[in-house]
Amino acid sequence: MKLHSSVSPTAAGPSKGPDLIDAINQIFAEFELAYHNQYHKAYGDPDRLILAKKYWLECLADFHPLQLVTAARRLVKSQDYLPTISTMTRACEQSFDLFGLPSEWEAYTEACRAPAPKHQHTWSHPAVYFAGKATDWFLLATEPEDKVFPLFSYYYKQLCERVMRGEQLEVTMVQALPENPSRPLTYEERQNRLKDLRASLCV
Repeated sequence: MKLHSSVSPTAAGPSKGPDLIDAINQIFAEFELAYHNQYHKAYGDPDRLILAKKYWLECLADFHPLQLVTAARRLVKSQDYLPTISTMTRACEQSFDLFGLPSEWEAYTEACRAPAPKHQHTWSHPAVYFAGKATDWFLLATEPEDKVFPLFSYYYKQLCERVMRGEQLEVTMVQALPENPSRPLTYEERQNRLKDLRASLCV
């Protein structure tokens, strides 16, 4: 029994699009294959299955569909018992590494500790740099964790979704100043330029 995109929107809002619904349906299909007896004992009744899927959809709506599918596949390969929402949540939080992304906490710690200039730091992933930049480096350096981490997390999740959809992020390197900057003018050169300026004004 599948969920359909006609499910009424709730507090989770527009994030419950068809992709997320498809992910929930795929997760339950994989659980049925991997945990056949446990699955049918838990979700044998069709009405109960629909309620369970809607509940999982509500609880996991903050995650990207690719995170959900990846996390479910990991659990199927490593866990003997039918996963719960809490185990799915933990697995989703650990699935960033499949896309080369550090966890939210690792990203936050890196952004806080990165030395200046920030654009020259060797970042574990460009998403960390852009999340730090969006949060504001000064806030990261001065505000307490309980105030700034939620803001950083908000930006980082948005960037991670873009990466998981295939977008390439790149930190633009600012060109360094030349090693031999222009030397200051000598006294004679300044006097000559002043004479030229005066001459031009008299014309």
